Amino acid sequence: MKTIILSCAAMLTALSFNVIADETTLSEARDAIKAANKSEVSFKDDVQPILHDHCVSCHSPGGKGTMKSGLDLMSYENLMKGTVFGPVVIPGNPETSTFTKLLTGTEKGLKMPQGLNAEGTLSPQYITLLKNWVKQGAKNN
Repeated sequence: MKTIILSCAAMLTALSFNVIADETTLSEARDAIKAANKSEVSFKDDVQPILHDHCVSCHSPGGKGTMKSGLDLMSYENLMKGTVFGPVVIPGNPETSTFTKLLTGTEKGLKMPQGLNAEGTLSPQYITLLKNWVKQGAKNN
């Protein structure tokens, strides 16, 4: 968490010295800091809305992500069940959870969600929230 806060602070500092820093980038940096400081991440209030908005179009029954991997993100139980290849969330351990590795592109070069934006990934604040949720034990809260 300390590393995330320092990274966010460094990003804000670097942005403040840029001649051209658009408001979107500054807003994302502020949101990432808020996400890093959130004391308890809730599956219902924080994680599930992100999954719903960015992931279930592929990872729900009949979706290409579910057909390929078996990962259905429509519910907490299905997320925790994982894929045909095994579990994707290891509660308390975001570094080894396939779930968080896929968000950052460190799992065999794959990065999810695919084709979301120019960077091909979620906004930094969403990635931080999801990592923190896994780190906090991936509770169904």
